[in-house]
Amino acid sequence: MRNFRKLIIWQQGIQLVADVYKLSEELRDWEKYGLKSQTCRAVVSIPSNIAEGCSRPSEIEYRRFLEIALGSAFELETQIIIVHKLHLASTERVGTLRTCLEIEQKMINALISRLNQ
Repeated sequence: MRNFRKLIIWQQGIQLVADVYKLSEELRDWEKYGLKSQTCRAVVSIPSNIAEGCSRPSEIEYRRFLEIALGSAFELETQIIIVHKLHLASTERVGTLRTCLEIEQKMINALISRLNQ
């Protein structure tokens, strides 16, 4: 069993959760069941799937959960782009989030690639 708490991608994922929840506080109340809910679910899925994958005995299963986490990261990126297009959050906050998210995506992808070798 792998210790997910030591993985930088998991730690970064937890920070993304905190940052996205702060962003969601800026969203209007009428978005409570739309983008607010969707972005929060997507961001929580990233470190959750990394952690769950660490519990799996095989590299194939571990890689699959990392792929799910990566998919959630791309889903979240799309939602953040929508938030920006609709002017629901500041350009600065969205830019910072997107930068952190791109780093997370690259790290997850690098780990998947390493497992594929």
